[in-house]
Formats: sequence, C-alpha cells, structure tokens
Amino acid sequence: MKKLVVAAVMVALVAGCGGRTVTRTDPGTQTDLSGRWNDTDSRIVADSMVAQCLAGAWLNVTYRGEEARGVPTHPVVVVGGVRNQSLEHINTDVFMSNIERALLNSGRVQIAAGGGEREEVRQERRDQSIFASPETAARFGREVGADFVMVGTVNSVEDQEGSVRAVFYQVNLELVSVETALKVWMGATEIKKIIEW
Repeated sequence: MKKLVVAAVMVALVAGCGGRTVTRTDPGTQTDLSGRWNDTDSRIVADSMVAQCLAGAWLNVTYRGEEARGVPTHPVVVVGGVRNQSLEHINTDVFMSNIERALLNSGRVQIAAGGGEREEVRQERRDQSIFASPETAARFGREVGADFVMVGTVNSVEDQEGSVRAVFYQVNLELVSVETALKVWMGATEIKKIIEW
C-alpha cells in the first residue's frame, strides 16, 4: 500500500511539472488568448491616437509657447493620466508611453516630464544645489512650461449570450491648453472583440 501511495505522488509530481511550454515570439505578433485587453490593443490604440493627434488642426496655429520663448518652436505637451473606466484591469501606462514616444519621435512636439517623472527631476535639482559644484549644478526656474496636457479615459461595454461574449473598448484622448483650459483636440479609437468558447 505504501508503495502505491508513493507511486501515485510521483506520477502527480511528474505530470504537474511537465505540462508547461514557453516559446519566445516577436513582440509585434498579434496574440489574443483570453479576449481581454492586451499588447496588440495597446499598440493599435497608440498608433491610431498619434496619427489622429498629429493630423489635428491644433498644430497649425500659434500657441502661447511661441510668443513666450520668442522664437517659433514646437508645442510642449505633458502626457498626463488616463482613467481606466473599463470593466477589467488595464495598465494604461503602457500605451501612454507608446503615445509619448511616438509624439516625441515625430519631431513635431516636445514632451515635458509630468507627474512622478517631474518630481524626480526636481529632487535631482535640489540634490545638485547641495552636493554638486556651483558651476555644474542645474539651476532652478529653468523648466519649460507645457502648452498642452493630454488626458483621457478607457471605457468598455460587454455583452454575453451563452458561450459568445462581445467586448467593446473605446479610448478617448483630449489635448487641453494649459493657459486657457480649452480642448484643442479630441480623438477616439474603438476596438471590438468577439470571444467564443
């Protein structure tokens, strides 16, 4: 009997350890395993939003920063937060970082650090004022003010009948003038998925 129990435990251990396979794949490969929000959705949203934003009329008008700096330059944008109002956990930082990177790499927009990043830079400046030589320390009062802040929301609607579920996502982004609080651009990207099991 004792040998039978030991054999059963060994079979269970072997079966439990041998069932997983991991395969590396190109990060650009579309994968939809669960039907929930994933990296492909994030990439679709970022690409769509950047294209919409850079095609907006707001880039063709004079903005506050040009006059303040005395020379024509690109608008300064802070990519702010996006509220997840969907029915599932979505890490909005991923696609907002993609949007920030694409806007900056377009060469048509300057990106100012926002939120936690800005506080880290300010702390470094404070530390330099104490510990760095006066010739090399970064000076206070030299930050470039942002002209616009980008904010938004992620929303979702789900519907299910039997073994079929439909999920609709809508991501809304807005660009708001820091000086006037007027919205100068609004964009939306929608994704719909049908999940069957």
